[in-house]
Amino acid sequence: MKYENFKMKENGFVGHLAQPDNGSDRAVIIVMGGEQSLLPGIKFAERFADYGIIGLSVSLFGAEGLPDSPDHIPVDMFISAVRYLKENKGIQHISIYGQSMGSIFAVLAAQYIGGFDNLIMVSPTHVPFESTLKDKKTMTGRSVASWQGQDIPYVTADFSKVKAGKYQSHPDAKCRVTGMWVAYHDAYMDTVKVNAAKLTPEKTAARILLIAGDEDEAWPAEYSVREIEKDLKASGYSKDVKVIIYPHGSHLNGLMPNREREKKLYRMIPLIGLMYKTFGKYRKENLRYFEQSEKEIINWVRRNYDDRSKV
Repeated sequence: MKYENFKMKENGFVGHLAQPDNGSDRAVIIVMGGEQSLLPGIKFAERFADYGIIGLSVSLFGAEGLPDSPDHIPVDMFISAVRYLKENKGIQHISIYGQSMGSIFAVLAAQYIGGFDNLIMVSPTHVPFESTLKDKKTMTGRSVASWQGQDIPYVTADFSKVKAGKYQSHPDAKCRVTGMWVAYHDAYMDTVKVNAAKLTPEKTAARILLIAGDEDEAWPAEYSVREIEKDLKASGYSKDVKVIIYPHGSHLNGLMPNREREKKLYRMIPLIGLMYKTFGKYRKENLRYFEQSEKEIINWVRRNYDDRSKV
C-alpha cells in the first residue's frame, strides 16, 4: 500500500491517501471530521485500498490551514482533492463517502463540484448546522460550511443545555439519547428554517446509498435518511438510490477500519460501548452491521451507475 499526505498551503486541502500497490481505476473521497478524530480518516482510506480502491480522506478541521472547530469550513477545498485524483492519478470514477457530520460535506461537494459516480451517506443529517467553537457549545452565527466564502444555509441547534455524557429519555426516540440528540431533533422541528437549509442530494447526479441505525444516539439519523429519501422520490430522481436502516443500529455505523491491522482499536470496543449506548447494548448486532455495511459500500463503489450487472 502506498501513502501520500496533503497540506492546505501546498495542496489546497488537508488529507491522507492510501493507494493499492497495483493502482486503481477508481477512488473514494472520505469525509469523517477533524484531523484528530477518534477514528482517523486514513484508516478508512486504507480499508478502501484493501479492496483495490484508492482512498483519499479529507480533513475538515483541526490542522494547519483549517478551522480549529467545525466552523465555516470551505467546501471549495474539495475541488483541489478532485483535481488531484483526476490529474495526478488519472482517476475518472470518483465516489464520495460522508459519515456523520462528513455527510454534509459529501453532499455539498457532490452538488457544487459534481462529477461523482456515487454519494454514500452514513449516519447523516439532512441539513447543515450553525457552527460552534472548540468548546462545542459557543455558537458563532456562521454556517458550519461555506462556498466561495459565503455561508451555506443552516439551522441552529441549541447546545446550551447539553450536559456531556448525560443520556436521557425522549418521547420521539427509540433509545436513551444525548442532549445533543435532543438539540438536533428540536432544530429539525423548525420546518421553515429546515426547508430553507435542506441539503439537495437530488442535484448531485450520483448514485446514492443511505445508511443509518434506527437507535442512533447522537442525532436522529433515521429521520434524516427518511427526509432525504422522500425528497429524492418527490424530485423524480433518476439515479439508483438505496436505503438501509438497521434495527437497534447505533450512530457508529458504516465502513470500519481493518480488524486485523487495527487490533488496538478493536480492543477499545467495550469503551466505545460506554460512549455509544446503543452500540454497547446491542454490540453483537452492530458488529454484524459493520460487516454488512462494508459489503454494501464496496459493492456500491465498484458498480458503475450505468452498469447494473456488476453487483
